[in-house]
Amino acid sequence: MLEVIETSGIATIQDLGRSGWRRFGVPLSGPMDTFAFQAANFLVGNPLNMAAIEVGAGDIELRANQDCVVAATGAGYSLAVYKWEFPLWNSCFVHAGWTIRLKKNGFGMWAYLTMAGGFDIPSILDSRSTYLRGHFGGMDGRLLQAGDGLNIGISKHSLSELSARTMIENARPAYNTSPTIEVIPGPQADYFTDESIKTFLSSAYRVSTTSDRMGYRLEGAPLTHVRAADLISEGMSSGSIQVPADGQPIVMMADCATTGGYPKIASVIRADLPLLAQCTPGKDSVRFRVTTVEAAQEKYRVMMEKLKNGIVDPQ
Repeated sequence: MLEVIETSGIATIQDLGRSGWRRFGVPLSGPMDTFAFQAANFLVGNPLNMAAIEVGAGDIELRANQDCVVAATGAGYSLAVYKWEFPLWNSCFVHAGWTIRLKKNGFGMWAYLTMAGGFDIPSILDSRSTYLRGHFGGMDGRLLQAGDGLNIGISKHSLSELSARTMIENARPAYNTSPTIEVIPGPQADYFTDESIKTFLSSAYRVSTTSDRMGYRLEGAPLTHVRAADLISEGMSSGSIQVPADGQPIVMMADCATTGGYPKIASVIRADLPLLAQCTPGKDSVRFRVTTVEAAQEKYRVMMEKLKNGIVDPQ
């Protein structure tokens, strides 16, 4: 068992989300940075969908009540096990009784901690992801808190063969404070003036402090509609960029609603969502660049190949 000693910020249990339930109005949820989440599982020999701890904008300290192997990934955090510090994107052996701490310490927003064998958490609607607005999934639909006990599953591998593994730096996303995010033109791109499209693709937009797991609100040059700023609600998914009447874009993230009633100017490609997710609200900014569906698919394939081939075992 892993015991939560202390936590701050946004610490929840997540897996890859509730796929197949959006037609009933249930959001996908899941990790904000899907690549880092999957890499954490890959480092400890888990299936890529195994439940993990996601920590955002805060710290978490835990105690292992049994021998285990942990992996931590993401951006903006440091990992301490017992009295030693380790870089992220590594796995390490933890003796029973030792403490594990993820501490926020720089650029980045989200970190992931998983165990060999994963966490044995009840599944709700085919997922262990926490949906905070709906109050279900994870640990009773809430943030992790001191005193929580997380049961560790059984790994198919020996702990000795899973420790001291590393994901090479070239295989990780190129996180930075001002990424250029690739997008596909949205279904309502013609709702905006030509000048607004040019503005959208040439301006820097700051990530607002009002951003959350549902959506990243952006602040910058306002975009002008040539039609009404509202439309009959229709389906949308993470990455969709809505623009309400104030002209400020909102990028839908992990907990995004299943439908929306604002025109969508574009959609962030799946491979670049991790870059946006790790931007710090109130500090970092993004730019957008148009790409094609074919190029977006190839970029995602390359990213997943790096995930599969980027793990180095100890010598």
